[in-house]
Amino acid sequence: MPKFLERKLKAQYGKDSKIPYKIMNSIGAMKGSKETAKGKSMQSKHEKKYKSEPGKKDSKKLLARVKPGKGNKQIAQGRAYEA
Repeated sequence: MPKFLERKLKAQYGKDSKIPYKIMNSIGAMKGSKETAKGKSMQSKHEKKYKSEPGKKDSKKLLARVKPGKGNKQIAQGRAYEA
């Protein structure tokens, strides 16, 4: 199953919810508990898109994920870690 999609859906619907798996089944990324070819291609495309060179941090991608808030001052100053 596409891990990026699973993390995103679990964050949205809750850790113990069955909804993320129902969504992945309905869009064709999974068939029951098995990953489909479509799901594998989604994961590989995601990895290619967000893969950066080793040792380099892409600040634009990092800052694009930042939402304004109290604890994001260090991220804006470039002292953040990449998750």
